[in-house]
Amino acid sequence: MTDVVAKLWGFCHTLRQDGVDYGDYIEQLTYLLFLKMSSEKGLSLPKGCNWDSLKALSGTALTEHYIDVLRGLEKEKGLLGSIFAGAQSRFTNPVNLKRLVDLIDETEWTSLGVDVKGAAFEGLLEKAASEGKKGAGQYFTPRIVIQAIVQCMKPDPRKGKDFAICDPACGTGGFLVCAYEWLLEQTKGGAMDRELAIRVRKGTFFGQELVQRPRRLALMNLYLHGVEPEITLGDSIYDPPNAKRFDVILTNPPFGNKGANQTPEREDFTIETSNKQLNFIQHVMTILKPGGRAAVVVPDNCLFEDKAGEVFEILTEDCDLHTVIRLPNGTFSPYSPGTKTNIIFFTKGRATEKVWIYDGRTNVAGVTKKDRKLTVEHFSEFIKCYGIDPSGRSKRNPKDAKDDRWRVFGIDEVRKRGFKIDSFKWLKDEGLQDGDDLPEPEELLTSAITELEGAVGELRNILKTLNK
Repeated sequence: MTDVVAKLWGFCHTLRQDGVDYGDYIEQLTYLLFLKMSSEKGLSLPKGCNWDSLKALSGTALTEHYIDVLRGLEKEKGLLGSIFAGAQSRFTNPVNLKRLVDLIDETEWTSLGVDVKGAAFEGLLEKAASEGKKGAGQYFTPRIVIQAIVQCMKPDPRKGKDFAICDPACGTGGFLVCAYEWLLEQTKGGAMDRELAIRVRKGTFFGQELVQRPRRLALMNLYLHGVEPEITLGDSIYDPPNAKRFDVILTNPPFGNKGANQTPEREDFTIETSNKQLNFIQHVMTILKPGGRAAVVVPDNCLFEDKAGEVFEILTEDCDLHTVIRLPNGTFSPYSPGTKTNIIFFTKGRATEKVWIYDGRTNVAGVTKKDRKLTVEHFSEFIKCYGIDPSGRSKRNPKDAKDDRWRVFGIDEVRKRGFKIDSFKWLKDEGLQDGDDLPEPEELLTSAITELEGAVGELRNILKTLNK
């Protein structure tokens, strides 16, 4: 995959000379990869819209036919029409289109593993991020993080006829694809009865995404796996939710403050705040079924910032916030290498009595994309500590973890600390004693900015109170 991504990225530079920017290139690449993989899988497409028809042409005949293919697919009913809605060719030079078609045709994509197109897309995002194009992380969650979450949450559609899985910030669909992969493993490759197979294909996987391009990729990825998800285009925070509720929610809301500083007008949001991540937590609480469970990736500021205590007070009253893991520094390298992150696990419908916290960060070497990559070993002990009950009710013991990383705190202690979960730190950071082992400057600056943004939020709240 590394070699394939290098080829595709190299060609991206060529296309820029033809006026095709990075975003357009990614989009065109997804169309062509979809057609190639559909051909490999033998999927039925409208007449004249298949990969072979493109491969056989060159010159202006190729560019004109490519436009016709996109138009033809856009007119299709159902998921195909949704995938290609608004699709347009960005190629003006037929030589460049022909080169990209030939480049894609060199690889048998379906033989490289599941979600290979998503992996190629993520690889290109990494390349862009490493060259200074920030913001790619809004679409990307490391696969190892997703797999660890899914292994704990066990999103099993066999548990009920209306079982539904959702990611309200689905990006390229990584959580939904991984949930489906998990089901395939549990059913030994997809051995399901007819009723279950139909339900999984059309009535189990749901999502929402704000940006068209990643939504399109999510639809493509699942379609190529034989799944027809329902992924709406819209803003999960500002658009009122419909009546649909879910058994399992797996999500990584976008980091940062872009689009923040506005408080959503939602009657179901008990706490008014402009913090996007805190609003996502409230949104997840709304769209979960009673008894439903969620795993949400949140940055540290979500655990200590202005209004965080109020949101988590409501969360612990309405849900069982049974587990929190502090992720290693650099988990989201290279997109947001200095952003410190956590995963919170909760079940709706019963109040929190105690919170188990696993510290996977203190005295753990920071993750880098080259020298210290994120691996399954970063999560193996946590998964064992979490236990086999996806709702967090397995018998647990602090001794299940080495180095005192696994502790439990009663709700009274949480209340004493103002429901600020970030305040529960018990391990001494030995790295701070060694001047040669300090965090990278970018990590230190990001951490400082996060703290300052939290303080600014609290000052704004005070000013708002004074103005009232």
